[in-house]
Amino acid sequence: MKQQKHKRKESFSLLLVSNTGKDTRQFHLTLRTLRLIIVLMLLICITFAWNIYRSGTHYRNEAELRRKLTESEQQVKRLESEKETLSAQNAALAEENELYRQAENVKSEMAEMTETEENTQNEAGKDTSIPSQYPCTSGGLLKESYSEEHPYISISAQAEEHIIAAGDGTVTSVGSDDTYPIVIEIDHGNGYRSRYMCQQEANVQAETGQQVQIRDTLIIINGNDTQFDYQVIYGEQVIDPLLVLEAKG
Repeated sequence: MKQQKHKRKESFSLLLVSNTGKDTRQFHLTLRTLRLIIVLMLLICITFAWNIYRSGTHYRNEAELRRKLTESEQQVKRLESEKETLSAQNAALAEENELYRQAENVKSEMAEMTETEENTQNEAGKDTSIPSQYPCTSGGLLKESYSEEHPYISISAQAEEHIIAAGDGTVTSVGSDDTYPIVIEIDHGNGYRSRYMCQQEANVQAETGQQVQIRDTLIIINGNDTQFDYQVIYGEQVIDPLLVLEAKG
């Protein structure tokens, strides 16, 4: 008969000796136990290393966040500084615009004063008794020109427009006839007479014997598209009013 060989389990002995030599302890460890201890130690080392890595990563992330926060705070301060600068620039521009507007107003007022003075000087140098002024404010649309068959000009006047004196003079008559509800005649005292004839009712602002000056209101129109006829007489002859306006206006 063959003899059976028995496998012997390998084991390790761990001897702990005191430095005084008085106490000695011996531990027996199997191979499996030793391997388990080694694995546990490796796991502990790996866990420790992982914790160190995570701590380092957390520290780096925190440092990066702090850096970004510092940059954001600096950017906010820079934007606030730029905002203050822009506000100051806007205030300066607003002040400059106000000064410019005031200067333009002064310039406009001076121009108006100059124009008024020039007009006054021009009027002072001309004979305002000649009926040279267009007899309707706002221009009044000229509907029909002067002719032998039509010895006056016809103007279409709108509501609130004024019929005005074409020159200085005396109102010799305020009345009406079969055609015109309102007829006003002015003697300018220099051979010229002007006649204002309104085909619709309106507000009369003149009376017989009244002294009027150029551009004084004679009639205020009530309705739109009111026809108004204007005639100029020199001596005893009716003339084209536009000739006087072109020569003297």
